[in-house]
Amino acid sequence: MNISGLEFITCAHLDAQQISGVNNLLEQATIADGARPLNEHAWLHLRHGGDEQGHHVLAVIAPQPNGDTDEQAIVGYAHVDITDQVEGASAELAVLPNMRNMGIGRQLVDQVITLSPDGRLRLWAHGETPGAQALAQSAHFEMTRSLWQMRRSLFALIPQPEIPSGIQIREFDESRDIDAWLDINKRAFAHLPDQSSWTELDLRRRLAESWFCPEGFFIAERISDSRVVGFHWTKVHGDPPIGHHHPHSDHQHDDRPRGEASHNHDPIGEVYVLAVDPAAHIRGLGRALTLVGLNFLRSLGLGQAMLYVDTDNYRAIELYSELGFVHWDSDVMYKRRLNL
Repeated sequence: MNISGLEFITCAHLDAQQISGVNNLLEQATIADGARPLNEHAWLHLRHGGDEQGHHVLAVIAPQPNGDTDEQAIVGYAHVDITDQVEGASAELAVLPNMRNMGIGRQLVDQVITLSPDGRLRLWAHGETPGAQALAQSAHFEMTRSLWQMRRSLFALIPQPEIPSGIQIREFDESRDIDAWLDINKRAFAHLPDQSSWTELDLRRRLAESWFCPEGFFIAERISDSRVVGFHWTKVHGDPPIGHHHPHSDHQHDDRPRGEASHNHDPIGEVYVLAVDPAAHIRGLGRALTLVGLNFLRSLGLGQAMLYVDTDNYRAIELYSELGFVHWDSDVMYKRRLNL
């Protein structure tokens, strides 16, 4: 379908007006779909910049004669990350809800493909929707990865953690835990480059976010030599219920760009990042760290907790299921077929 005045702009950096337009589009897409169209990595770079290997693709409609404004209207957006030379470029995109089913999504995908250095491309869809499946199939992509979102009630009983002998759990200390955290994160998630590739800048950028709460960032260390052997970083989306004190209650506890409207949902806690040192071999530590974090989130008066886990991570799904989590939704990765 031809849309009068539609054009595509590719750039490495967005100006303030473009950022505002993209934020408006993403907010409307989030409300319509019930899920954010971008992952946290893309959100942070959209807000702060610094993504030198990233690209932004805007689908814009030029001002119409006798229109109410002389500004371009952003009706589609794609974020492209070309940093992963092993797996290839990846992208996420969104189209303004009232402009869907007009071919804009497919044209965005075509634009994004041209930005891939070698023709490979992975597309993330947040929420396993028929629209995303249809778009992927029409552009010759196939599903290669599925990420479950699991949830559980925090009103239901949460067992007290049984801390393994010789281990103590304390609050994260930015002055001494950065290197140890990055080392474990790299080795524990070696099979997931988007997580294991975090740098000190990536970590510090998240520590500086308004939602960050050090009281909810737990470190497990060996008592005998103070070696860090695991961690559980929790996160709160939205403000805790009135009447329940959050250690950073003067902050805005969400991860949306500043100035963006609320998504109007109940606050929810997240098992944000959890890992045990693969070389430590400490039985029961992952379970204990999970329970420590869940009890903390419950202490804030939150009603639910969520987490993300790959569908082929059977051991983790078994643990989380034992702790009361159930499948809620799925994020899906599609990969472009090159042997057409």
